[in-house]
Amino acid sequence: MKRSTFALGSLIFASVILLGACSEGNSDSTKNAESVSSESSHNEHEGMDHSGSAEVPEGLREAEKPAYPPGSKAQINADHMPGMNGAEAMIIGAYQTTAYSLSYTSSTTGEKVQNHKWVIYEELKDPPKKGVKPGSEVTVNADHSDGMSGAKAQVEFSEETTVYMVDYTDTDNGEDVTNHKWVTESELSATP
Repeated sequence: MKRSTFALGSLIFASVILLGACSEGNSDSTKNAESVSSESSHNEHEGMDHSGSAEVPEGLREAEKPAYPPGSKAQINADHMPGMNGAEAMIIGAYQTTAYSLSYTSSTTGEKVQNHKWVIYEELKDPPKKGVKPGSEVTVNADHSDGMSGAKAQVEFSEETTVYMVDYTDTDNGEDVTNHKWVTESELSATP
């Protein structure tokens, strides 16, 4: 009887310890999830694919005389995502188009993304020939971030400009970002 009581007591004690550890782990997981959720609400570009392929959309025209020709360097003056502002960019490509700031709901997370910069005219599904006005609804045919491709989006504003595909090193974590799409001409300046 003493052995049974001792064994049962040991089993209960071990269970309490194990459950406490699991509970503590879940608490940390919950805190981490809350932290990620909180960061997501502050960073509309969470899940954005910083690097991409060098492929460009069909019909996109190379800029004739860009301020920053391919192979040159420039400083990025934009904060589309952490680690971008102030980074030195290597210009990979320069293209003449219209760039759009869009708001949409992610098809994977259901989260609202406000003022995503930039999606270009050639990345919209069946856009009108004369361009798209602010307030119009469009379908996105780009996958800069998870849940973007195929999403219905509202055009916030647009800019006829030269857009650049760039490589840069993230100033926060030191990671190399390649073929990032897109940075507009007004978001670049000569390197110091």
